[in-house]
Amino acid sequence: MVQRSPSRWLQFGAAAVHLYTASGAVLAFMMVLAAIQGNVVQALWLNLFTQIIDGTDGVLARRFRVRETLPWFDGRRLDDIVDYLNYVFTPILLLWALGYLPSGVGGMLIAALPLLASSYQFCRVDAKTNDHFFLGFPSYWNVVAFYVIVMNLSPATVGILLIFWSIMVFVPIRYLYPTQTTAFRPVTLTMSALWMISFGLILLQMPRPNALLVNISLLFVAYYVALSLYMTFRTTMEARRGRT
Repeated sequence: MVQRSPSRWLQFGAAAVHLYTASGAVLAFMMVLAAIQGNVVQALWLNLFTQIIDGTDGVLARRFRVRETLPWFDGRRLDDIVDYLNYVFTPILLLWALGYLPSGVGGMLIAALPLLASSYQFCRVDAKTNDHFFLGFPSYWNVVAFYVIVMNLSPATVGILLIFWSIMVFVPIRYLYPTQTTAFRPVTLTMSALWMISFGLILLQMPRPNALLVNISLLFVAYYVALSLYMTFRTTMEARRGRT
């Protein structure tokens, strides 16, 4: 049976999806410029846009069957490059540029920890498990930076947070992959969407956002961590029962 070549429409759509993903790198550049200029709200809006792109490009990629249509182009590698820029590099740069990190060599060393830890994680072949979990803290440094800025945390507190979560990159807890993990997926997707809405509402209220709204947004963070710990515990128990 002769295999038909992808239609021009599919090829155009697949290329557009990759361009859509790649646009996150341009937004990362704009976020760097905003950080250098001290425009914190603009930088956080740009980061929110990158999250929207990251949360939707996978659906589009499946719709246009990008692997089949453009098999010579590695969309996963592109996604990892853009994710590292937006979830790791630019948030840490933003914290440094705005003075949220300790000053001097100590602050630079602390800033280097998440950059190095996430570099390691992004290169692990098992960073994403076969059943769609992240293994180790999934480098959500943009979320850390968001709450550091919104809650105006001290450099000492920020240093502790960066050290702690850099260590957690290496601890094999199974964290939810919101768009892929099947367990509790409808609830997770709904709460993820509500969290992004709260993210935008908080930015509209900057520089003095409503404390209640900030605390409500933290409920999703608590849900995410608690469910990840539960799923890790359940999987460990099931593995132990399977060996007995």
